Amino acid sequence: MSQPPTTQSDLPQAAIRRSQHPLLSVVLAQFLGALVASGLVLVLMPILAAGFRFNLLSFALLQGSSAVVAAWGMRAPVWWLPIHLGFLPLVVLARGMGLPSWLWASGFLLLLLVFWRTDTSQVPLYLSNRKTRKALALLLPATPCRVIDLGCGDGALLRHLAGARPDCHFVGIEHAPLTWAWAWLAARGHGNLRIHRGDFWNHSLSPYDLAYAFLSPVPMARIWAKACAEMAPGARFVSNSFVVPEQAAQSVVEVGDSRRTRLYIYVPQCSGKSALANGASPGAETQD
Repeated sequence: MSQPPTTQSDLPQAAIRRSQHPLLSVVLAQFLGALVASGLVLVLMPILAAGFRFNLLSFALLQGSSAVVAAWGMRAPVWWLPIHLGFLPLVVLARGMGLPSWLWASGFLLLLLVFWRTDTSQVPLYLSNRKTRKALALLLPATPCRVIDLGCGDGALLRHLAGARPDCHFVGIEHAPLTWAWAWLAARGHGNLRIHRGDFWNHSLSPYDLAYAFLSPVPMARIWAKACAEMAPGARFVSNSFVVPEQAAQSVVEVGDSRRTRLYIYVPQCSGKSALANGASPGAETQD
Protein backbone atom coordinates (compact mmCIF):
# COMPACT_ATOMS: atom_id res chain seq x y z
CA MET A 1 0.00 0.00 0.00
CA SER A 2 1.45 3.37 0.95
CA GLN A 3 4.79 4.26 2.48
CA PRO A 4 6.33 7.42 3.92
CA PRO A 5 7.06 10.24 1.44
CA THR A 6 9.98 9.54 -0.83
CA THR A 7 12.52 11.91 -2.34
CA GLN A 8 14.99 11.72 -5.22
CA SER A 9 17.75 10.64 -2.86
CA ASP A 10 15.96 7.30 -2.36
CA LEU A 11 16.67 6.31 -5.97
CA PRO A 12 19.90 4.39 -6.69
CA GLN A 13 22.36 6.82 -8.27
CA ALA A 14 23.24 4.23 -10.91
CA ALA A 15 19.58 4.12 -11.98
CA ILE A 16 19.52 7.91 -12.23
CA ARG A 17 22.69 8.06 -14.33
CA ARG A 18 21.46 5.25 -16.58
CA SER A 19 18.16 6.98 -17.32
CA GLN A 20 19.97 10.24 -18.01
CA HIS A 21 22.06 8.58 -20.72
CA PRO A 22 20.03 5.58 -22.02
CA LEU A 23 21.91 5.08 -25.29
CA LEU A 24 25.25 5.40 -23.53
CA SER A 25 24.19 2.60 -21.18
CA VAL A 26 23.31 0.37 -24.13
CA VAL A 27 26.65 1.00 -25.83
CA LEU A 28 28.50 0.50 -22.55
CA ALA A 29 26.82 -2.87 -21.94
CA GLN A 30 27.72 -4.03 -25.45
CA PHE A 31 31.31 -2.80 -25.06
CA LEU A 32 31.70 -4.53 -21.70
CA GLY A 33 30.24 -7.69 -23.22
CA ALA A 34 32.85 -7.62 -26.00
CA LEU A 35 35.63 -6.94 -23.50
CA VAL A 36 34.60 -9.81 -21.22
CA ALA A 37 34.08 -12.18 -24.15
CA SER A 38 37.55 -11.37 -25.51
CA GLY A 39 39.11 -12.04 -22.11
CA LEU A 40 37.25 -15.33 -21.75
CA VAL A 41 38.39 -16.48 -25.19
CA LEU A 42 42.02 -15.76 -24.31
CA VAL A 43 41.66 -17.64 -21.01
CA LEU A 44 39.67 -20.60 -22.32
CA MET A 45 41.56 -21.33 -25.53
CA PRO A 46 44.58 -22.94 -23.83
CA ILE A 47 42.27 -24.98 -21.58
CA LEU A 48 39.95 -26.38 -24.24
CA ALA A 49 40.86 -29.25 -26.51
CA ALA A 50 43.46 -28.41 -29.11
CA GLY A 51 41.00 -29.15 -31.89
CA PHE A 52 38.44 -26.60 -30.67
CA ARG A 53 38.39 -23.24 -32.39
CA PHE A 54 36.23 -20.25 -31.53
CA ASN A 55 34.36 -19.10 -34.58
CA LEU A 56 32.68 -15.74 -35.00
CA LEU A 57 29.24 -17.01 -33.95
CA SER A 58 30.65 -18.59 -30.77
CA PHE A 59 32.26 -15.30 -29.87
CA ALA A 60 29.03 -13.41 -30.65
CA LEU A 61 27.04 -15.69 -28.34
CA LEU A 62 29.62 -15.23 -25.59
CA GLN A 63 29.59 -11.46 -26.12
CA GLY A 64 25.79 -11.35 -26.03
CA SER A 65 25.65 -13.32 -22.78
CA SER A 66 28.29 -11.06 -21.22
CA ALA A 67 26.38 -7.95 -22.39
CA VAL A 68 23.24 -9.28 -20.67
CA VAL A 69 25.15 -9.66 -17.40
CA ALA A 70 26.54 -6.13 -17.76
CA ALA A 71 23.11 -4.67 -18.55
CA TRP A 72 21.53 -6.55 -15.65
CA GLY A 73 24.26 -5.22 -13.36
CA MET A 74 23.38 -1.69 -14.50
CA ARG A 75 19.70 -2.44 -13.80
CA ALA A 76 18.59 -2.04 -17.37
CA PRO A 77 14.87 -2.58 -18.11
CA VAL A 78 14.14 -6.31 -18.48
CA TRP A 79 13.05 -5.94 -22.11
CA TRP A 80 16.58 -4.77 -23.02
CA LEU A 81 18.16 -8.08 -21.95
CA PRO A 82 17.06 -10.21 -24.95
CA ILE A 83 18.10 -7.35 -27.23
CA HIS A 84 21.61 -7.38 -25.75
CA LEU A 85 21.71 -11.19 -25.97
CA GLY A 86 20.69 -11.41 -29.61
CA PHE A 87 22.19 -8.27 -31.13
CA LEU A 88 25.65 -9.46 -32.18
CA PRO A 89 24.66 -13.12 -32.89
CA LEU A 90 21.90 -11.89 -35.20
CA VAL A 91 24.34 -9.55 -36.95
CA VAL A 92 26.73 -12.49 -37.52
CA LEU A 93 23.93 -14.75 -38.78
CA ALA A 94 22.56 -12.01 -41.04
CA ARG A 95 25.99 -11.46 -42.59
CA GLY A 96 26.22 -15.16 -43.38
CA MET A 97 22.83 -15.13 -45.10
CA GLY A 98 23.91 -12.57 -47.67
CA LEU A 99 21.01 -10.26 -46.94
CA PRO A 100 20.62 -7.16 -49.12
CA SER A 101 22.03 -3.92 -47.80
CA TRP A 102 18.61 -2.22 -47.79
CA LEU A 103 17.51 -4.59 -45.04
CA TRP A 104 19.98 -3.01 -42.62
CA ALA A 105 18.62 0.44 -43.41
CA SER A 106 15.09 -0.88 -42.88
CA GLY A 107 16.07 -2.28 -39.48
CA PHE A 108 17.55 1.04 -38.45
CA LEU A 109 14.43 2.88 -39.63
CA LEU A 110 12.22 0.51 -37.65
CA LEU A 111 14.20 1.13 -34.47
CA LEU A 112 14.08 4.87 -35.09
CA LEU A 113 10.29 4.80 -35.52
CA VAL A 114 9.89 2.91 -32.23
CA PHE A 115 12.41 4.70 -30.03
CA TRP A 116 12.52 8.00 -31.96
CA ARG A 117 14.90 10.56 -30.37
CA THR A 118 15.60 8.86 -27.05
CA ASP A 119 19.08 10.34 -27.16
CA THR A 120 17.70 13.89 -26.95
CA SER A 121 14.57 13.34 -24.85
CA GLN A 122 16.51 11.06 -22.46
CA VAL A 123 13.26 9.21 -21.85
CA PRO A 124 13.47 5.52 -22.83
CA LEU A 125 10.45 3.50 -23.91
CA TYR A 126 9.00 2.17 -20.66
CA LEU A 127 5.76 0.18 -20.78
CA SER A 128 3.45 -0.07 -17.77
CA ASN A 129 2.73 -3.71 -16.93
CA ARG A 130 -0.58 -5.33 -16.08
CA LYS A 131 -0.30 -4.95 -12.31
CA THR A 132 0.54 -1.28 -12.70
CA ARG A 133 -2.55 -0.77 -14.86
CA LYS A 134 -4.74 -2.33 -12.18
CA ALA A 135 -3.08 -0.29 -9.43
CA LEU A 136 -3.60 2.95 -11.36
CA ALA A 137 -7.26 2.09 -11.98
CA LEU A 138 -7.76 1.98 -8.21
CA LEU A 139 -6.37 5.52 -7.93
CA LEU A 140 -9.00 7.04 -10.20
CA PRO A 141 -11.74 9.08 -8.49
CA ALA A 142 -15.08 7.37 -7.99
CA THR A 143 -16.71 10.15 -10.03
CA PRO A 144 -16.15 10.74 -13.79
CA CYS A 145 -12.75 12.29 -14.47
CA ARG A 146 -10.25 13.17 -17.19
CA VAL A 147 -6.88 11.39 -17.29
CA ILE A 148 -3.79 11.93 -19.44
CA ASP A 149 -0.82 9.62 -19.99
CA LEU A 150 2.32 11.62 -20.80
CA GLY A 151 4.22 9.39 -23.21
CA CYS A 152 1.66 6.60 -23.56
CA GLY A 153 3.78 4.20 -25.63
CA ASP A 154 1.59 1.47 -27.13
CA GLY A 155 -1.45 2.74 -25.20
CA ALA A 156 -2.08 -0.54 -23.35
CA LEU A 157 -2.46 1.21 -19.98
CA LEU A 158 -5.04 3.65 -21.34
CA ARG A 159 -6.99 0.89 -23.10
CA HIS A 160 -7.23 -0.97 -19.80
CA LEU A 161 -8.40 2.15 -17.97
CA ALA A 162 -10.85 3.10 -20.73
CA GLY A 163 -12.42 -0.35 -20.55
CA ALA A 164 -12.55 -0.36 -16.76
CA ARG A 165 -13.98 3.16 -16.47
CA PRO A 166 -16.30 3.98 -19.37
CA ASP A 167 -17.52 7.03 -17.41
CA CYS A 168 -14.08 8.69 -17.63
CA HIS A 169 -12.23 10.32 -20.53
CA PHE A 170 -8.64 9.33 -21.31
CA VAL A 171 -5.98 10.99 -23.47
CA GLY A 172 -2.54 9.70 -24.45
CA ILE A 173 0.35 11.66 -25.93
CA GLU A 174 3.13 9.81 -27.78
CA HIS A 175 5.92 11.24 -29.97
CA ALA A 176 7.45 8.07 -31.50
CA PRO A 177 5.68 7.50 -34.85
CA LEU A 178 5.34 3.72 -34.79
CA THR A 179 4.25 3.35 -31.16
CA TRP A 180 1.82 6.25 -31.66
CA ALA A 181 0.33 4.55 -34.73
CA TRP A 182 -0.02 1.29 -32.79
CA ALA A 183 -1.71 3.04 -29.85
CA TRP A 184 -3.94 5.13 -32.14
CA LEU A 185 -5.18 2.14 -34.13
CA ALA A 186 -5.76 0.00 -31.04
CA ALA A 187 -7.76 2.80 -29.40
CA ARG A 188 -10.29 3.09 -32.22
CA GLY A 189 -12.80 0.85 -30.41
CA HIS A 190 -12.83 3.00 -27.26
CA GLY A 191 -15.10 6.02 -27.48
CA ASN A 192 -13.67 7.51 -24.28
CA LEU A 193 -10.01 7.29 -25.38
CA ARG A 194 -8.04 9.56 -27.71
CA ILE A 195 -4.40 9.16 -28.72
CA HIS A 196 -2.44 12.17 -30.00
CA ARG A 197 0.97 12.27 -31.62
CA GLY A 198 3.11 15.12 -30.42
CA ASP A 199 5.23 16.51 -27.63
CA PHE A 200 3.44 16.46 -24.30
CA TRP A 201 5.34 19.60 -23.29
CA ASN A 202 3.10 21.40 -25.77
CA HIS A 203 -0.13 19.97 -24.34
CA SER A 204 -1.83 21.76 -21.45
CA LEU A 205 -2.56 19.73 -18.32
CA SER A 206 -5.29 22.10 -17.16
CA PRO A 207 -8.29 19.92 -18.22
CA TYR A 208 -7.12 16.81 -16.37
CA ASP A 209 -7.90 15.46 -12.92
CA LEU A 210 -4.99 13.01 -13.03
CA ALA A 211 -1.77 13.03 -15.07
CA TYR A 212 0.31 9.85 -15.27
CA ALA A 213 3.94 9.59 -16.39
CA PHE A 214 6.52 6.81 -16.69
CA LEU A 215 9.53 8.80 -17.87
CA SER A 216 13.00 8.98 -16.30
CA PRO A 217 14.67 11.09 -13.59
CA VAL A 218 15.81 13.64 -16.16
CA PRO A 219 12.55 15.54 -16.86
CA MET A 220 10.94 15.15 -13.43
CA ALA A 221 11.70 18.67 -12.14
CA ARG A 222 10.41 20.21 -15.36
CA ILE A 223 7.25 18.07 -15.51
CA TRP A 224 6.53 18.98 -11.88
CA ALA A 225 6.81 22.68 -12.75
CA LYS A 226 4.44 22.14 -15.66
CA ALA A 227 1.96 20.29 -13.46
CA CYS A 228 2.07 23.02 -10.83
CA ALA A 229 1.58 25.76 -13.41
CA GLU A 230 -1.29 24.12 -15.27
CA MET A 231 -3.20 21.57 -13.18
CA ALA A 232 -6.28 22.61 -11.22
CA PRO A 233 -6.37 22.53 -7.40
CA GLY A 234 -6.95 19.00 -6.17
CA ALA A 235 -5.69 17.34 -9.35
CA ARG A 236 -3.06 14.63 -8.92
CA PHE A 237 0.19 13.79 -10.69
CA VAL A 238 1.23 10.11 -10.57
CA SER A 239 4.77 9.09 -11.51
CA ASN A 240 5.77 5.50 -12.12
CA SER A 241 9.13 4.69 -10.47
CA PHE A 242 10.70 8.17 -10.65
CA VAL A 243 10.26 10.77 -7.92
CA VAL A 244 10.08 14.53 -8.18
CA PRO A 245 13.31 16.03 -6.77
CA GLU A 246 12.95 18.04 -3.57
CA GLN A 247 9.25 17.16 -3.32
CA ALA A 248 7.65 14.73 -0.88
CA ALA A 249 5.07 12.40 -2.41
CA GLN A 250 1.67 12.59 -0.76
CA SER A 251 1.59 8.80 -0.81
CA VAL A 252 3.37 5.86 -2.43
CA VAL A 253 1.67 2.75 -3.79
CA GLU A 254 3.61 -0.52 -3.93
CA VAL A 255 2.42 -2.31 -7.05
CA GLY A 256 3.79 -5.69 -5.95
CA ASP A 257 5.23 -6.80 -9.30
CA SER A 258 8.61 -8.31 -10.14
CA ARG A 259 9.99 -4.84 -10.97
CA ARG A 260 9.13 -3.64 -7.44
CA THR A 261 7.26 -0.79 -9.10
CA ARG A 262 6.16 2.17 -7.01
CA LEU A 263 3.61 4.80 -7.96
CA TYR A 264 4.44 8.21 -6.45
CA ILE A 265 1.35 10.36 -5.98
CA TYR A 266 1.68 14.15 -5.84
CA VAL A 267 -0.80 17.00 -5.51
CA PRO A 268 0.69 19.99 -7.40
CA GLN A 269 0.50 23.10 -5.20
CA CYS A 270 3.23 25.33 -6.59
CA SER A 271 2.82 29.05 -7.02
CA GLY A 272 1.80 30.41 -10.39
CA LYS A 273 2.93 29.85 -13.93
CA SER A 274 6.38 31.24 -13.14
CA ALA A 275 7.23 27.71 -12.02
CA LEU A 276 7.07 26.45 -15.60
CA ALA A 277 10.74 26.10 -16.45
CA ASN A 278 11.90 25.76 -20.04
CA GLY A 279 8.42 24.74 -21.15
CA ALA A 280 6.82 25.34 -24.49
CA SER A 281 3.51 27.06 -25.02
CA PRO A 282 1.01 25.05 -22.94
CA GLY A 283 -1.82 25.61 -25.34
CA ALA A 284 -0.10 24.26 -28.45
CA GLU A 285 -1.92 21.62 -30.43
CA THR A 286 -0.90 18.01 -30.94
CA GLN A 287 -1.62 15.76 -33.90
CA ASP A 288 -4.52 13.34 -33.62
